[in-house]
Amino acid sequence: MMALLDDTHDPTLESWIESANDSNTDFPIQNLPFGRFRRAADMDWRIGVAIGDQILDLRRARLISGYDMNQLMSLGREAQRALRLAISQGLRRGSAQQPEWEEREALVASASVEMALPCQIGDYTDFYTSIHHATAVGKLFRPDNPLLPNYKWVPIGYHGRSSSIIPSGTDFRRPLGQTRAADATVPMVGPSRRLDYELELAALVGKRNPLGEAVPIGEAEEHLFGLALFNDWSARDIQPWEYQPLGPFLSKNFASTLSPWVVTLDALAPFRVPYQRPAGDPDPLPYLDSKANREAGAFDIMLEVWLQTAAMRAAGSPGERLSRCNYRDAYWTLAQLVAHHTVNGCNLQPGDLLGSGTLSGPQPDEAGSLLELTAGGKRLIELANGESRSFLEDGDKVSLRAFCERPGARRIGFGECAGTVLPASTTVERR
Repeated sequence: MMALLDDTHDPTLESWIESANDSNTDFPIQNLPFGRFRRAADMDWRIGVAIGDQILDLRRARLISGYDMNQLMSLGREAQRALRLAISQGLRRGSAQQPEWEEREALVASASVEMALPCQIGDYTDFYTSIHHATAVGKLFRPDNPLLPNYKWVPIGYHGRSSSIIPSGTDFRRPLGQTRAADATVPMVGPSRRLDYELELAALVGKRNPLGEAVPIGEAEEHLFGLALFNDWSARDIQPWEYQPLGPFLSKNFASTLSPWVVTLDALAPFRVPYQRPAGDPDPLPYLDSKANREAGAFDIMLEVWLQTAAMRAAGSPGERLSRCNYRDAYWTLAQLVAHHTVNGCNLQPGDLLGSGTLSGPQPDEAGSLLELTAGGKRLIELANGESRSFLEDGDKVSLRAFCERPGARRIGFGECAGTVLPASTTVERR
């Protein structure tokens, strides 16, 4: 189940791409995340690996022959490890591949290309893995009983819509929808007034499982390719009116932003940590439990939310950080999500996306959404420039960031997952 450390993780490794040796880069040679990009002259999206401020074109480097990321993801972890090793060896300082790759123009500046979604997204399932988020939100509606009885037994999820998953950097319109005020008897249709972000990670499926065959927890991670940042934008005023009894619908499917780079589970191997439940909580059922998962099934990933308002942008300010939390605090692991998703025989496909759900920590300032930070809109967030927010306004840009660091390992990052809110389109009444 667990990836082993090898010489690709050596913290002393350096690259002949000098920007990859900067201690502040998200993409040192120890990371090597995968994505899809296109030069101005390209017809097809090409598969690349981020290295410092450059992208290695794997086809021009003659490391792969095609353009299909989903096919590459489906090859399995053994083939992916072999490719990672070949990329690492070719990018190391003193590599014999340097002259050839430079001659073939296999490197391109990341600032000069267009990035796509990292793969063709198939089905999309969003989970609810943060007990701190579930508790905080539950208290808003059920102060005396915030967690529902099933939360500590079953990884809760719902099926979302993959067609509205958009690449980082894509602006989107404020959604329209049906809402009903607490003192009203008739609902109305109009732009959402309680637009929110959700700080999430996305796990992308690599290896498929046949219909009718469950994936045992000990094999679950062999079916995952890697992790990316994910923002599942949410209309909090549309959601409560529509979600009973079948769950989220239009409040969630208008836009979800995915970062362009997928950090592989092999790159994350140095940052594994034990999976622990609070004392007194029930043990997972046997199909959701294993020795390996308990020993190293969680990941130490620091996540941040940054907000840049239109006024900040006009003033040249990069924005300010709203919150920070850690993925190690999630209640359910990646392996448990795969094992549960397939226990009924559901067949996962290459490119399927499993969202973590909003990630929050145990402290109030570790919340992964405005819904929590503002106590449902009752408490304003005061920003450094004098502005305040309860929910997002038009022109607001939200950026998610994440990184891993610990003594004895090279810091790696995920890049940025960003989106800006545009005004709503013409209302339904005017169409």
